[in-house]
Amino acid sequence: MSDEPIIHRGLDGVVVDTTRISKVMPEINSLVYAGYPVQELCESCHFEEVAWLMWHGELPTAKQLADFMTLGRGQREISKDLLAVIQKSPRTAHPMDVLRTAVSFLGSEDVEMDKTDAATNLKRSISMMAKIPTMIAAFYRLRKGQDFIPARSDLGFVENFFHMIFGKVPAPEVVHAFEVSLILYAEHGFNASTFTARTVVSSLSDIYSGVVGGIASLKGPLHGGANEAVMHMLLEVAEPAHAKEWMLTALRKKRVVMGFGHRVYKNGDSRVPTMKKYARKMAEFTGQSKWLDIADILEATMREQKDIHPNLDFPSGPAYYMMGFDIDMFTPFFVMARITGWTAHIMEQLADNRLIRPLSQYNGAGERRVVPIEKRQTEFYEQNT
Repeated sequence: MSDEPIIHRGLDGVVVDTTRISKVMPEINSLVYAGYPVQELCESCHFEEVAWLMWHGELPTAKQLADFMTLGRGQREISKDLLAVIQKSPRTAHPMDVLRTAVSFLGSEDVEMDKTDAATNLKRSISMMAKIPTMIAAFYRLRKGQDFIPARSDLGFVENFFHMIFGKVPAPEVVHAFEVSLILYAEHGFNASTFTARTVVSSLSDIYSGVVGGIASLKGPLHGGANEAVMHMLLEVAEPAHAKEWMLTALRKKRVVMGFGHRVYKNGDSRVPTMKKYARKMAEFTGQSKWLDIADILEATMREQKDIHPNLDFPSGPAYYMMGFDIDMFTPFFVMARITGWTAHIMEQLADNRLIRPLSQYNGAGERRVVPIEKRQTEFYEQNT
């Protein structure tokens, strides 16, 4: 037998720890949060209920939910200093860069950083969930030259966010579709950003640093940024009549087509049917069915040619676009949802912590002696003249 270690590039297939938070269950082809199928949560629960589930492992009672929602509504306001940081950000900056900086600044405002107990970290998690939508909405408006709209405590989580963005609350159909997307995006096991967050805090760094690391990882187009790329792709295709040939050309030229495939799901992302359902509702409500018609043809062609299925980013991108949002805001919406999963994982990591420190297989030069710089210079001159 060889003594060479087996290399799992990208940690593919490696199980590094246990978690109670979520699991993809192949036997029922469903993602579950603490045992609850996510599609059932989408139809029966508000996002705040799912957040509570992430942090406590059980769905809240009516009183627990009411108290939790009241607590969260009272923490939506951001400080004048934090608002100034957002205001001073370059208007051309990607919203994820601004959000990453804003969360880092929020951490610097915490006067109890020496406290690392679970109860304090839960308070911080609730605070970040409440304030991140305000941060996102602030930059959304400020970069357009519009006045900042403060958070309102008399509106629900999603309604308040729309009000801070557009100055009004849209129809219930739009609100519900957006809330469904948040529930679907809230958690997904040891994905790249979650594992990054757990790795950061495994050194006993603080919860804000873990979240900042998660945001940095999520920004990439191979992770959260894919929902933006999907919409750019649909705009490039432009018309349903062009979709099949566009996909065939992309595959022939070996272009990376975003919104397809997943490391965990082999027979299709179980979240897609639910998000498709609500994207279709958005198309019917807004009269913009063209984008989903294009998406349907692209999906059919990809499955026909490569047998690769779409992931959640594929229907969520056009759904957000039909709601009227700027495309580069799609990934920050992912953060609004995943803050619940990240912080749940951070607290789980810290409850039974072990520093995450994998090994690598060295494949560089063998042992060699250091040559003085004068001799190196002479040898270089002789070899290059």
